[in-house]
Amino acid sequence: MTQKLIKPDVCVIGAGSGGLSVAAGAAQMGLSVVLFEKAEMGGDCLNFGCVPSKALISVGKAAQAARTSARFGIANHEPLIHWAGVKTHVQGVIATIAPVDSQERFEKLGCTVIREHAKFTDPNTVESPSARVRARRIVIATGSRAVVPRIPGLDQTPYLTNETIFSIQDQPRHLIILGAGPIGIELGQAFRRLGSQVTILEAGRALAKAEPEAASVAIQALRAEGVTILENTKATAVSGQAGAISVATDTGQAVAGTHLLVAVGRSPVLEGLDLEAGRVSHDAKGVHTKPTLRSVSNPRVWAVGDANGRSFFTHAAGWHASVWVRNALFKTGTKVDSLPVPAVTYCEPELAQVGLTAAQAEQLLGTPNVRVVRWSFEENDRAQAEASHEGFAQIVTDAKGTILGACIVGDNAGDIIQQITLAMSNKLKIRALTNVIAPYPTRGEIVKRVAGQWYVPTLFSPRTKFLVALLQKIP
Repeated sequence: MTQKLIKPDVCVIGAGSGGLSVAAGAAQMGLSVVLFEKAEMGGDCLNFGCVPSKALISVGKAAQAARTSARFGIANHEPLIHWAGVKTHVQGVIATIAPVDSQERFEKLGCTVIREHAKFTDPNTVESPSARVRARRIVIATGSRAVVPRIPGLDQTPYLTNETIFSIQDQPRHLIILGAGPIGIELGQAFRRLGSQVTILEAGRALAKAEPEAASVAIQALRAEGVTILENTKATAVSGQAGAISVATDTGQAVAGTHLLVAVGRSPVLEGLDLEAGRVSHDAKGVHTKPTLRSVSNPRVWAVGDANGRSFFTHAAGWHASVWVRNALFKTGTKVDSLPVPAVTYCEPELAQVGLTAAQAEQLLGTPNVRVVRWSFEENDRAQAEASHEGFAQIVTDAKGTILGACIVGDNAGDIIQQITLAMSNKLKIRALTNVIAPYPTRGEIVKRVAGQWYVPTLFSPRTKFLVALLQKIP
């Protein structure tokens, strides 16, 4: 095949969230763009990650609502699950969103889209079977994939990852999940609500990166629904065949099931790029980049999204693309860590977090210099009206009211925490969260309530009471 030589302003490798945002931004600003994608447009998020998982979670939530409606005076009933219909819903959601990420859309934006594998041939050149591209700027946006741990027997046993679980023919009777991080917890609850038996094995603590007390609320909710979560339990061997899987553990307990899902983490997809030929420094954790996302070893190259190993979130990839536009096109010198990145586990109740946990803040500043305030959803009128008041909101600050972090566990936590993320991003202190009229009754009102708790010791102190009494003497 004859290779065509192309000399664009920008070459993007990978059409996932980060790569598409970079390509769209550059093209709409008048730059010439070549976009390589060897697999599906939209990448992991659209096809195997955020979109299908949240669609499946929504089906599980609808099924669970039928089981728990008695609290509203409506008779409970066990829903009849049609797996084919569930798959149709999931694939329908993907198909509805797909045009936004499609080849046709990006070609209309002016991008040259090449659906082939690309690799470096030298520090300035990327090639595929049909094209050689010498671009002023090369952006690596190849995403990540599920880590497959080295467990004896796993390579000889059928297993699933997020890339394959949404297309399985039959619903699992008993789904075994390795890993109790966000993916394992989300899918574990969803499949349990759809009627599968679910056992999750976690070598350490479930939801280990989350605020421990908030994580505990979510874990207890899953266990109450019948999900078996075995913490501090490491898989030592796997065996079996399709429909009959067995996992041995270091506690001596063996778990038998019909399907096995591996969800122990993610790693950047960098193999096959010939990064050495491109003089692009990297390791197993990702491309080595400066805080501006520029390669530390090849100034022509940048890495956004999961490929740089900084943060494995779709919304982080979108922010990385914004950082690239600011730096590569407008020369602003924006650093990728200049804004806090929130994280949400979409179980029920949801678990959302941004910034530091209380323990992290205390370790950084010392316990006397950290303040933690909390408000429970039990004291939120909207939560009471909806008969769903598990969880709380918590904000961590320094002694002067600078917000260091926050966590919310409860329904719609991911939406609610955006108020706090906005404050942190714009360097507003906790007072800003109190200086607002919150609509009543809303779950979001909890942010103002928890922020108000920060001022309680001062507002109702003897000194304040003395001042108020003194001021009352003024006519």
